[in-house]
Amino acid sequence: MSSSADRVPFNDLGRMSADETAAIEAAIARVMASGWFVRGPEHDAFTHELAEYLGVGSAALVGNGTDALELALAALGVGVGDRVLTIANAGAYSTTAIRLLGATPVYADVDPDSLLLSPATLEAALERLGEAPKVLVVTHLFGQVADMAATLPIARAHGMRVLEDCAQSLGASVDGTKAGAFGDLATFSFYPTKNLGALGDGGAVAGSDADAVEEVRRMSQYGWVSKYHIGTEHGRNSRLDEMQAAILRARLPLLDAANDRRRQIHQRYEDATGAMVTRVASPYIAHLAVAAVDDRDAVRARFDELGVATDVHYPIADHRQGFPVIKPEVVDLPVTERAAGRILSVPMFPELRDDEIERVSAALATLETS
Repeated sequence: MSSSADRVPFNDLGRMSADETAAIEAAIARVMASGWFVRGPEHDAFTHELAEYLGVGSAALVGNGTDALELALAALGVGVGDRVLTIANAGAYSTTAIRLLGATPVYADVDPDSLLLSPATLEAALERLGEAPKVLVVTHLFGQVADMAATLPIARAHGMRVLEDCAQSLGASVDGTKAGAFGDLATFSFYPTKNLGALGDGGAVAGSDADAVEEVRRMSQYGWVSKYHIGTEHGRNSRLDEMQAAILRARLPLLDAANDRRRQIHQRYEDATGAMVTRVASPYIAHLAVAAVDDRDAVRARFDELGVATDVHYPIADHRQGFPVIKPEVVDLPVTERAAGRILSVPMFPELRDDEIERVSAALATLETS
């Protein structure tokens, strides 16, 4: 087994370039000098810059990606007893947010190639469910983008609002339209490992439904309609602080180049093996590089011997999670369940060195004969 010093890490958040480090240090110094640390000028500037980057009308910044999902669903009218349709192979993040509202998550299976919601799997779920749920959550998993052009008309025909979960897809676009600009609202996470990461936690809700975004903004600060005056249900304290906003402002102009580098790395992985689920040819910004393998434990052990770190995103489908009180929907999702046992993520971050990319590619090449 390789020593830790010889291993290709799954991620390494300490490999920032000197220019990026300098930009972040300048942002931090600017906030410290301002004496304003919550919901100040950096927060307001990043709100506008993010909305402009996405090509949507407005954005609201919140404390983390799960709060973004919960508050966005609430702004779309989801409450106790409502049903929300989502997928079950995306780490239970949407499921958690739905449950926090007292609503019920119900599930669609995913496409066997992309592992995303597809028009066919959406139609099948709606036929099974009978009455359409109130909201459809479309998760752009791994940095891919689901087929929104075909999905939206189905959702609209059934009277569902559409929430895009873009935690893993910030910067991806289809024919010039960014992920997050298709549905009624979209949510984002700025967890440090995301393509646009803070040095802490953070999230956002964005969209062209200005009233719903404003509702999220009010809910994120106690439900205030003005200072100390509550006029919105479901209020809480979920605020992106000035420091993180300034850091994200420094990093946003670097995002497209970093995403391009990720795609270049992924192309080398694709050149090495046909086992990749994720594909550069699709709308995709390479948040994760995911292969599908038989006997995953054996493959992970072999990669470990070769000095390549791996992870699994995600090993347990949402409807198989052990929620202790309210049990998930009992449903058969064969593609989701099979994928949970086969998917394998390999190192993917823009600061990977060429020699490390070669080592990962060499490990992936062994999959074709496994």
